[in-house]
Amino acid sequence: MTVDGWFYAGLVVGLASTIICIVAAVMKKRPNDITLLSLAGVELFTIIYAVASLLRLTTGEHLAGAGWEFWGYMFTAAALPVAGFYWAMMERTFWSNYVMGAVGVTVVVMLARMAQIWYGLSPAVQHLQPGIGQ
Repeated sequence: MTVDGWFYAGLVVGLASTIICIVAAVMKKRPNDITLLSLAGVELFTIIYAVASLLRLTTGEHLAGAGWEFWGYMFTAAALPVAGFYWAMMERTFWSNYVMGAVGVTVVVMLARMAQIWYGLSPAVQHLQPGIGQ
């Protein structure tokens, strides 16, 4: 799989948010400014990545995969931190930090899939794609 600087930046932001939220949950802390700001960092990164992706497409770059799939992942990745924040505001217990911790790592996985859609699969993986019986 081809990854770029955007993936690595998202990896750092997403995993940092996950670690911050999980540590707070293990310490039985309620959602606080630090955990909520880490979630906001994931959202901010996702918005910046969406704008940069749109600019890349308008300047002539092309997706190797389906555009609807890429933007579907992008929309979902942007909605996850909002949902995690809403959850944390509705249930102000330490369990909410576990939910917020799942957001960061989930966005990282989605970024990996978006990189596959953007650049295509490596030749070593392409032979696995056709499906069962082909």
